[in-house]
Amino acid sequence: MTAALAVRPRRGHRGREGGVAYLFIAPNLLLLGLFVLLPLVQSVGLSFERTNGFGAGTFAGLDNYARLIGDPLFWRSLANTLLFTLLTTPLSMGLGLGAAVLLNAALPARGVFRSILILPMSVSGVATALIGLLMFDENSGVLNELLRFIGLPGVHWQSGSAAAFASVVLVTLWWRVGFNMLIYLAGLQGLSPELQEAAALDGARGWQRLRSITVPLLGPQSFFLLIVNVIYSFQVFDIVFVLTGGGPQDATSVLVTYAYQTGFVTRDQGYASAIGVVLLLLALGFTAVRWRLSRTRDLAE
Repeated sequence: MTAALAVRPRRGHRGREGGVAYLFIAPNLLLLGLFVLLPLVQSVGLSFERTNGFGAGTFAGLDNYARLIGDPLFWRSLANTLLFTLLTTPLSMGLGLGAAVLLNAALPARGVFRSILILPMSVSGVATALIGLLMFDENSGVLNELLRFIGLPGVHWQSGSAAAFASVVLVTLWWRVGFNMLIYLAGLQGLSPELQEAAALDGARGWQRLRSITVPLLGPQSFFLLIVNVIYSFQVFDIVFVLTGGGPQDATSVLVTYAYQTGFVTRDQGYASAIGVVLLLLALGFTAVRWRLSRTRDLAE
C-alpha cells in the first residue's frame, strides 16, 4: 500500500514534466505543421491534378506520373541529379575527413585554416553561387583571366556541358567541405588518444591507423553526413540556378530546377508537384535503406 502511494506521485510528476515539455515544443510543432507538413500534403494532392496556372485544377488521377515515364527531360534531370550526388557526396565527405585529420593534428595556424574552411557556411547558397560565378564566368571570371594571362585558352564554363557541370560540382564542394570537416573534427576530438598510441606502438602506420581505427570509430558521424549530403544533393537548386540555369542544353538540369521551370515558367503546377513527390520518395527511400543497412550491421556486430 505504501509502495503504491509512493509510485503515484512519481507518475503524476512525470506526467506534469511531459506536459511542460510538450508546451515548450508546441510552437515548433505548429510552425513545422504550418510551413512543412501542410504544404507537403497540398503538393501531393496537387500532383493528381491537371493545372494550367489559372484557376483551380481538375482531377487527373495518375496522369502526371504516367507523363513522367515518357518525359526525356525528366530522365535527363534525374540522371544529372544522381550523377551530382555520386560526385559531391563522397568527395565532400572525403575532403572533409582529410581536412579534419589535418586540423586535429598540431598544425601551425590551424585555427586560421578552420575559419577559412568554415567561412562558406556563413553565407547563403545564392551568395555562394554568385561568388562562384565571379570565379567561373567564361567571359570575365577570375579563372579564365588567369588562364589567358599565362597564355592558355579559357574554359567554356557556361557554354560547355562538361565544364558547366564541373563548375557546379566545384562550387558545391567549396560550400560543403567545411560542414563535413566540422562534424568530423568534433568526432575526432571525442576519440580516445590511447587507441592511436597503442596502434602506433604495435607498428601501425598513419594510413593504417586512419583506415582501421579512425574511420570505423567515426561511423556515427559518417552515417549522419551521408544522409545529410545525399538529401542536399537531391534538393540542390540555388547553385545550379545561379551558375548555369540548368544549361547549356539541359546539361546541368536537376530535378528541382526542372520542377521550378515547370511550375513557375510553363505554369504546370500539377506536373511540377509530381516531380517534387518523386524527389521526396527518392530521399525517403535512400534514408530508409541506409538506416536499415546500418541497423543490420550494428545487430550483426
